[in-house]
Amino acid sequence: MRIWLALVVAFVAALALTPVAIKLAIRYNIVDIPNQRKIHTKPTPRMGGVAIYAAFVIGALLLGVYTRQVAALLIAGSIVFFTGLLDDFRDISPWVKLGGQIVAALVLVYFGFTVRFITNPFNGSIISLGWFSIPITVLWLAGISNAVNLIDGMDGLSSGVSAIAALSTAVVCISQGEFVAAALAGVLAVSALGFLPWNFNPAKTFMGDCGALFLGFILGALALMGLSKGATVISVFIPFMILGVPVFDTFCAIIRRIFLRKPIFEADKMHLHQTLLSLGLTQRQTVLAIYVLALVMGVCAVLMAVLATAQAAIVLIATVSFAFAGAEWLGVLRGKRHIRLDNAVKD
Repeated sequence: MRIWLALVVAFVAALALTPVAIKLAIRYNIVDIPNQRKIHTKPTPRMGGVAIYAAFVIGALLLGVYTRQVAALLIAGSIVFFTGLLDDFRDISPWVKLGGQIVAALVLVYFGFTVRFITNPFNGSIISLGWFSIPITVLWLAGISNAVNLIDGMDGLSSGVSAIAALSTAVVCISQGEFVAAALAGVLAVSALGFLPWNFNPAKTFMGDCGALFLGFILGALALMGLSKGATVISVFIPFMILGVPVFDTFCAIIRRIFLRKPIFEADKMHLHQTLLSLGLTQRQTVLAIYVLALVMGVCAVLMAVLATAQAAIVLIATVSFAFAGAEWLGVLRGKRHIRLDNAVKD
């Protein structure tokens, strides 16, 4: 009963608090101004993440699970949230934002949010990660935070994909017997869904860095929470599958910029959603198409969690193969298709 109460209250809180966040953003002039790189055409409030954060905290507290790990999750998530909020207010340095994420990640590491060993599924032997588990954990949490932030470039995209990822995480955690992590993932999902009606095209507000970084960080942390008792080699890939859209889009961006001999951190307009738009899809069609892709990845993650090792490996290999083939066809991997489109326009 507590779980259902927490889910309902978190959803309603996000739905009701978003208009408040919109008013605050307008009052303090925290708006996203259109430019050449952005899709929207009018100034839009960008502090909706406040509603997502508040809804999640309320829902998590209503669950009534007051453990050290839950407390650590709320503290670390708050650090990331307020770091993002500061950036929404003042446009702080990327290094300061990264510093906030690292501090938050270290808080979780201190409270045991690490995968300390991997179990070899073929002979049952234990592979200890030792102190390597610390930098791996920090890199994972910071990477997922920024990956979710990176796809926050279209109305409803980041919030919808995060909700699907959170629901997939909840199902996987239930299959692994991690019921606290599953409940928290459910609360995160409904918090994002409560915000979505205000964020879907045409968006009345954006979530801002405070929302995108927070969603990514909590998703990454919950994935670790579900694997904290150790994992097989195959199950290590499950979080990557759940978060396949932001992770793969970020990976493709890095490969693409290396291939095109551009700085890795240089922004471009060749991300998945931008490429789909260039092919003639509308904003809504693009977002819905990516929702379907995120849902497929989530289903594959669930299958990998419940199938035998050999079958899970087949699902993993097939999904990754299709992902790379699709990325190459669309041009998001090496930029080829997008370059041809640009040349066609010039001609």
